[in-house]
Amino acid sequence: MTKDQKKNRLNVYYDLREQVGNNTQILSKVVTRDETWCYGYDPETKQASSQWKTPNSPKPKKARQVQSNVKIMFISFFDANGIVHKEFVPPGQTVNRQFYLQVLKRLHDSVRKKRPEMWSSGNWFLHHDNAPAHTALSVQQFLAKNNMTVIPHPPYSPDLAPCDFFVFPFMKCQTKGKRFADVSEVKKKTLEVLNNISNEEFREMFSTGGETLVQVNQVKGRVL
Repeated sequence: MTKDQKKNRLNVYYDLREQVGNNTQILSKVVTRDETWCYGYDPETKQASSQWKTPNSPKPKKARQVQSNVKIMFISFFDANGIVHKEFVPPGQTVNRQFYLQVLKRLHDSVRKKRPEMWSSGNWFLHHDNAPAHTALSVQQFLAKNNMTVIPHPPYSPDLAPCDFFVFPFMKCQTKGKRFADVSEVKKKTLEVLNNISNEEFREMFSTGGETLVQVNQVKGRVL
């Protein structure tokens, strides 16, 4: 990061800390989002594919594995009470400002239906990163018009994105090493894994951090 980016990151941190200090319930009003690729085959990590063996055992032979060409992008919005909105990006569609604007319209409708008290009061915050589609003028105008307050996200800060340290790693560890025939099966398994995350785990993630939950579920062996 540049010096200005580091300074901005620190300023955002101090601002967020002050807001949380003034209102300890603020995190319960945050709807955060991100997107990730879901693959027909995603190789296991070295740790996941490791095997116990004796010193005299021959070295296991492993074929080089690569990610499948069968893939689809998944977008998820959630808060401390669970998933607020989710959708798959149509194949061939890029997440540009026009598409993201439509996503936000669907999110707005989902908040109205699934979080009526939060929607009627307008007392909630949207958290997303600084991708060009998110900072486009048309998107900013839509957010302002619909009273959707955005929590600032400094660049190169995955530790401030709950999707990156809880939801998506949790999803990935459940599907790595498994093969799915086509996009429809990828969708089905992705939603199945996502639906297995309880509301209690979402609440714990916002209060304690998601890395602990991912580690605990790996120990429990929560796999499909």
